[in-house]
Amino acid sequence: MSQPIRIKDHEKDARLVRGRVVFGAIAVVTLIGVLIARLYFLQVIQYEYHSTLSENNRVHVQPIPPTRGLIFDRNGVVVADNRPSFSLSMTRERSGDWQQVLDVIVEVLELTPEDRVIFEKRMRQGRRPFEPVPILFELTEEQIARIAVNQFRLPGVEVVAQLVRHYPQGAHFAHSVGYMGRINEKELKSLDPVSYSGTHQIGKTGIERFYEPELHGQVGYEEVETNARGRVLRVLKRTEPISGKDIVLSLDIKLQEAAEAALGGRRGAVVALDPKTGEVLAMVSQPSFDPNLFVTGISFKAYSELRDSIDRPLFNRVLRGLYPPGSTIKPAVAIAGLDSGVVTASTRVYDPGYYQLPNYDHKYRNWNRTGDGYVDLDTAIMRSNDTYFYDLAHKLGIDRLSAYMGKFGIGQKVSLDMFEESPGLMPSREWKRATRRQAWFPGETLILGIGQGYMQSTPLQLAQATALVANKGVWNRPHLAKTVEGERPKDENPMPDIVLRDPSDWTKVNHGMQQVMHGARGTARKASIGAQYRIAGKSGTAQVVAIKQGEKYDRSKVQERHRDHALFVGFAPADNPQIVVSVMVENGESGSGVAAPVVRQVMDAWLLDQDGRLKAEYASPISAEATAREE
Repeated sequence: MSQPIRIKDHEKDARLVRGRVVFGAIAVVTLIGVLIARLYFLQVIQYEYHSTLSENNRVHVQPIPPTRGLIFDRNGVVVADNRPSFSLSMTRERSGDWQQVLDVIVEVLELTPEDRVIFEKRMRQGRRPFEPVPILFELTEEQIARIAVNQFRLPGVEVVAQLVRHYPQGAHFAHSVGYMGRINEKELKSLDPVSYSGTHQIGKTGIERFYEPELHGQVGYEEVETNARGRVLRVLKRTEPISGKDIVLSLDIKLQEAAEAALGGRRGAVVALDPKTGEVLAMVSQPSFDPNLFVTGISFKAYSELRDSIDRPLFNRVLRGLYPPGSTIKPAVAIAGLDSGVVTASTRVYDPGYYQLPNYDHKYRNWNRTGDGYVDLDTAIMRSNDTYFYDLAHKLGIDRLSAYMGKFGIGQKVSLDMFEESPGLMPSREWKRATRRQAWFPGETLILGIGQGYMQSTPLQLAQATALVANKGVWNRPHLAKTVEGERPKDENPMPDIVLRDPSDWTKVNHGMQQVMHGARGTARKASIGAQYRIAGKSGTAQVVAIKQGEKYDRSKVQERHRDHALFVGFAPADNPQIVVSVMVENGESGSGVAAPVVRQVMDAWLLDQDGRLKAEYASPISAEATAREE
């Protein structure tokens, strides 16, 4: 049976179409509204945020490292300057697969696998985002050309022209000026990230480190527009950096060279001071090294050779070398005895060649085994009589002796701008109890009186102690910087001057030291022959290995590096001191025979003119009266 034919309902279809059209229109309008709202939110409400992001992708701030300050000697000779150099830098964020880029660099420049390892190590070191990392220094013209030809293969890599530190005097000032080196990870954490943006080297030792803030300067910056690959299109804004301050040292290169020549290639140290100002005129530690090796990174092989050398060229003997001062400390001990009242200049002690404590059998030997008979203070200093100073130390006692030596700077840092200086050691009753858990013994006081035992000092400290005798107790801390940008360094913690109850005691000790050089029986008389000025000096010997009781020192039975160190301190002219010199010759054995001639040569270099005559401003001829008295 067939179905009836339905009649089409046009009105219903029309309502359905109209509903769909309305729904679609509403949907379209809603979507348009959402789009407009989103556009409004992005373009109006978040305008500043997105414009900043866009600007950051287009505009970058690049640091401009400041030019490091120069360093000169007292005569204007450049000892540390900056020279142009080309380095290869790489920005990891712009290099994509940066390890592959390193492979390309090694291939293009025909470098070794060891170089590749060094490059990767430098790239992995801590750094700031988008900061270029120098991976290769001192590029040659050929290397620069190869990089330019292969630039399309090296994204994020560029050749950068920069100034690097250079030391034109080489090893002459390595231990005083110091050197610069690459900033390591530990230093990076402590440095101001803004101030050191774009800076890759920092002062490591010496003046370079102590005056790092002054030498470094202030960083500048420039805003640059870059394309999507990071290439600079134009500079939008530039703020110039402020260069570091120049430093003029008190060191004199001619005196420095004279001191080095006087050492004659032997291991040792020489330091010369101006006692009136504390200025260091010469500072020599031999052997030395070339500081230029460290500026852009020293090779493992070269560093190992310096580090492992038996002669220790990296060791600053002037500031860190600790030696028993030996008899060079006797003038200071004499001042202690006079000022404390335990002796006078005329007090005499009988010397049979040894000294014995009451109720003790042990004999403390004088260097002159036959003895000098009755000796007073003047003779004791001239002859370096150990027996006299054993007796003086016993009368003083350890407490007074330690206190007086502290006034002379023994056992503490004395310099103003040498952070590497060791404080040395001036033992005391409390020190031994704290470190050795033992009581102090009387015999230990005796050997301190001749500069042996626990006492240790640096050549700089001995120079300062001698300067105090020359300067009659007035303290001027030794310093290397004469001026920093025209201003003299200030001592924020000055040492108190040594004020004696009787100021003439300085003159008495001064005369005894003159007798060492000019007296008929002076231990260093030979070193003063032909001198046009009076010298006050004192020799010393520092034992390297102990000698048993009753034995004599026999150099033939002792290895060269176990032989005694030779020391000598002195100042001149004796009645108007202009220079103080302290010398230590490792394993030199004789202070009078080996170290004293070095002191004399350094003094001649400073006090005499080119014709070998005493400079007019230092003229102080030896009087006939003094000569007659000595003979």
